[in-house]
Amino acid sequence: MIVLLPPSETKAEGGSGVLDPACLGFPSLRGRRRTVAAALKRLPLQQAPAVLKLGSRNAHEARWNRELTTGPVRPAVERYTGVLYDGLGASTLSPEARAWADAHVAIASALFGLLRASDPIPLYRLSGSTALPGLPLKAHWREAVSAALAATGEWMLDARSEAYVALGPAPAGSAFLHVETPEGRALNHFNKHAKGELVRRLAETGAAVGSRADLLAWAADAGVALEPRGERDLVLRV
Repeated sequence: MIVLLPPSETKAEGGSGVLDPACLGFPSLRGRRRTVAAALKRLPLQQAPAVLKLGSRNAHEARWNRELTTGPVRPAVERYTGVLYDGLGASTLSPEARAWADAHVAIASALFGLLRASDPIPLYRLSGSTALPGLPLKAHWREAVSAALAATGEWMLDARSEAYVALGPAPAGSAFLHVETPEGRALNHFNKHAKGELVRRLAETGAAVGSRADLLAWAADAGVALEPRGERDLVLRV
């Protein structure tokens, strides 16, 4: 099983060492990662805030893209912050649960395409919806990311946002995760937190899942309100 998560625009600073592209998961994406990194470095700093949709308070984040190969790195699941990653709480997982997350969580990225949870990455600023001059991200990543996912041979629970699904759909047979109230109302803020909490619960229980049926059986045993929708999707009730 692989759980596909979106990244976060907010990121924790700090870390140690520098980026080693050869150490990142999904090595088939290495050449495309170089292309995106080069495009980011070519982006003039005076134009970067408008292209990257930065305001006055976070305009400094554009400089992160100039330090991709020299800035400190930390595991992706710790680099990304925000509501979803607060719910997951990777830094407080037991060693066994953290090993589960490292083995079973993949994170979408507009810069890297896909990352394993444990992949050490630098600070950067680029979202899946960014119109990067001369490099349409959807066309750049879509087929390559989909092929990398399919090559794993794993069943997938897709918890990504639409912008990142567009950068590389999961293989046929994967389940897309919806988060709703018991009354069927879709959520926004709590949607993300619930996804993070679900991954944490999976990690803490060391879930052995290879299909939608397996995940539903796990949820019933774990007291998680997960139910099928149609032939493919799943709904988490919170």
